Amino acid sequence: MARKRKGNPVHGWVIIDKPVEMGSTPVVGKVRYLFKAQKAGHGGTLDPFATGLLPIALGEATKTVNYVMDGAKTYRFTLKWGAETDSCDHEGTVVETSDHRPSEAEILAVLDSFQGLLEQVPPVFSAIKIDGQRAYDLARAGKPVEMKSREVRCDAVRLLEIIDQDHAVFEVDCGKGFYVRALGRDLARKLGTRGHLTQLRRTKVGPFDESNAISLDVLEEKAHNPAELADALLPIEVALDGIPALTLNEAETQRLRNGQAVTLLRKIDLDRISRLKDGDTAVAFFKKQAVALVSYEKGAIKPIRVLVYSDTVK
Repeated sequence: MARKRKGNPVHGWVIIDKPVEMGSTPVVGKVRYLFKAQKAGHGGTLDPFATGLLPIALGEATKTVNYVMDGAKTYRFTLKWGAETDSCDHEGTVVETSDHRPSEAEILAVLDSFQGLLEQVPPVFSAIKIDGQRAYDLARAGKPVEMKSREVRCDAVRLLEIIDQDHAVFEVDCGKGFYVRALGRDLARKLGTRGHLTQLRRTKVGPFDESNAISLDVLEEKAHNPAELADALLPIEVALDGIPALTLNEAETQRLRNGQAVTLLRKIDLDRISRLKDGDTAVAFFKKQAVALVSYEKGAIKPIRVLVYSDTVK
């Protein structure tokens, strides 16, 4: 018999504005503690020195984490010219220096070359596993780390501000697995100098932006009032924005919950499936509540992930 999880059956998303010098895992633990939730996870790690959006999934929302992690992201970062570090940020050790400081015209001239699909070599201080060990653990132990390049997507890089001759602020729109620290390193090298990040902030991830964010301090204050704490919880389905929606009746919902396919070939079903094509993923709703992620194939939907809020359909 499975052991019952400790905590409350809390389901939804909390979008934390992560503070500097706090790791993603402790943030998840804090949010789980405040909600006394049975289960929690996050939608994309942020470096400890970074700030910004860290989506926290509670309960059944953890089944939708991949849809957030696979979504587009936007970061704002400050790049300091003149020195490259082993971590590609200000916390690392300087490994190369340069006296060259690029002009605004030089910077603008190279930004388009970083747009599209790129081959990027991640920083040695990263969470990527090499022979079963995290790269940052190997690097901290002084062991040689050979990082292989991998294909990543960059939709746009924008120069926002030149603070002074040593610092410039940029914004980047990118896809999953993109390392902004590596972009800063490569951008500086492209400009004939060296550089590292001094600030990094995530302003958008998947369907979430800064308007959804709440600080840990404010969330902790709300924890004294259950109603206010509940207001900070976003519905599971907000993470599935952009995925086709399909409304089901109670009998169809029960079939999905039992792991069975639902056939939608009757004339009255045509409107429901008109936007779907074979191979599509959709989110199924019952009484305005997301109940399952489903795949559509040849007039039938099959459950991919069933969202179980309780023992009965509500």
